[in-house]
Amino acid sequence: MPAASAMAVSTAAQEVGLKRGEFAIAVHLGLIRLMVPRDGGRPMVGRDEIERLRSQDGFPEALRERVRTVGTAEGARQLGISPDRFTRFARAGCLTPITFYLNRYRAIVWLYLADELTGFAAREPQLLTGRSPGWLRDRLEGGADCRAGNWRSRRVERLLSLTEDPWARVAVLADTLDPVQLAEVVDDPYERAYLARLRPEPAFGPTGPVWARETMAHLMRADEPDELLWRRVNLIMELDNAREVRSAPRPGSDRRSLPSPASERVPAPDPRADADADADADADASAGAGAGAGAGAGARSKFRSRSRSLSRSGPGSDLVSGAPSSVPPSPCPGPGPVHAPTGAAEPAVGLLARIGLRRRTSREANRRQSPPGRAPFGG
Repeated sequence: MPAASAMAVSTAAQEVGLKRGEFAIAVHLGLIRLMVPRDGGRPMVGRDEIERLRSQDGFPEALRERVRTVGTAEGARQLGISPDRFTRFARAGCLTPITFYLNRYRAIVWLYLADELTGFAAREPQLLTGRSPGWLRDRLEGGADCRAGNWRSRRVERLLSLTEDPWARVAVLADTLDPVQLAEVVDDPYERAYLARLRPEPAFGPTGPVWARETMAHLMRADEPDELLWRRVNLIMELDNAREVRSAPRPGSDRRSLPSPASERVPAPDPRADADADADADADASAGAGAGAGAGAGARSKFRSRSRSLSRSGPGSDLVSGAPSSVPPSPCPGPGPVHAPTGAAEPAVGLLARIGLRRRTSREANRRQSPPGRAPFGG
């Protein structure tokens, strides 16, 4: 798009009458579409997008109301409950934060969409009065605090929906693991460096002091065993798909030769590889290992079938925006279903080892020889 028909996000925020934090939330919710250049430059906003927003009914008050956030005290007044009860709902996972900021004591202050609180009150009026249900009391007595996990899941879901590039999707999921966990899944240092360059940035770029950005990075990382396992499975599946589409760039490689996401295709199978596989199969059969290989393949097939069934249901596949009054929910809303990429290949044979708390075996690592040898902060 020509530069004359696009503008910087700071200019676009002024054009639609939103503050920086409000504009970032509008982008996060999908209310405003950004144009991200392929060369990795700063995102822009098209003038046609500004005209679309201006043509909506009730502009700009209606748009401003959709991104209006409230803290604990104001949210409690909106629901007609005490701040303590509001916090209990949020910790139990009934309310999902949209963003946060750090106060002068560097403590996290969660913010919630006022529009979502209105919907929660309409769906679950019985939770606002009387004694809290047993499932909510049990969850809080167990020390549950789902605010960070729900915020993280919401952000990851939105970032994944904004891109179809396989390596960009891997970069989103890589942000949810600490460096040690990430190195166990992505053992190639060049791939990890490529993912660091593709790491999604806020609409206005890195803002705020260093310690605030560090808090944002810390909150993006999964910290519960179930969520860690789920994130690793998601990352492995997306990583396998990205490797099939194209390889990560290496030092000295011509990046211009890399195919664009629109023209990416899975490479055709190599006939020589099939011949080698047949020869290996004949050798295994002659050595009497056919039965063991069949059992191993059956076990892997059974595991993949189980993974697909879990990906459709998953532990806590939806965020708890309002806990049901009849059926007690799971102990804490989970990170969501596994995001099997479109056209993705089945998980690799080493999936069990890769999602465990140990590195892959040297035999698996040798299969791929590597050459020697990045306002409210949650918007």
